[in-house]
Amino acid sequence: MDTPVESLVKYDHPLLVAKKTDEKSDKPKAAAADSQRLGSREILNFIFPPRELMSGNKLWVQQVTIAPCTTRDVICLKEQLEMKLQQSLAMEVGLCPQRRGLYSQCFDELIRQITINCTEKGLLLLRVRDDVRKTFAAYQKLFESGYAFGMRKALQAEVDKKDRRQTISDLEEENEELKNEVNKLRALNETTEKRNNESRRVKNKERNEEIKLLEKSNKQLKKQLEGMIEA
Repeated sequence: MDTPVESLVKYDHPLLVAKKTDEKSDKPKAAAADSQRLGSREILNFIFPPRELMSGNKLWVQQVTIAPCTTRDVICLKEQLEMKLQQSLAMEVGLCPQRRGLYSQCFDELIRQITINCTEKGLLLLRVRDDVRKTFAAYQKLFESGYAFGMRKALQAEVDKKDRRQTISDLEEENEELKNEVNKLRALNETTEKRNNESRRVKNKERNEEIKLLEKSNKQLKKQLEGMIEA
């Protein structure tokens, strides 16, 4: 037989209801069950659908127990809850799936116990439980959506950061190339300036020499002219 899922909700022993070769039989009937107990059974089966267990070609059904609870049952439930919280290493604060699951089972068991004594209270608690679960599911979906949005933004920021780094690297490389170009132009300008200065110096020297020659020639011509006049 399949191993039943362990739960804080109390279940009766499994009952054989059908075989693969046989048609399914009717739901097991509680011995000497009166109409009130039968009504509670139907409500409990509605709240907690019976488990189906397979053993070879046999089908077993396990229903929640309909036995009235006592103060001792509540104390045992509290002790089992504490024990399972310790065994599962559930966190005392914060989000903890283990703790949430065990408290959910504990609440289901309280619903079972209360439903047996007062079906109206049980159904009202069922409504509260379902609303809490829907609210939690909505918050969980909102959290997952927000988390996914945050992850997308973080990934996009990482991509943007990588792009910015690449852009900075390209700009730095371009800046370095421009610096090299400036240095080359400065060196060329200095070389040209030196060449021009040297050229001006040579031309000035040649001009000065030419002027000296012209002045010397002019003096000689002047002397000759004065000699001619005196003669």
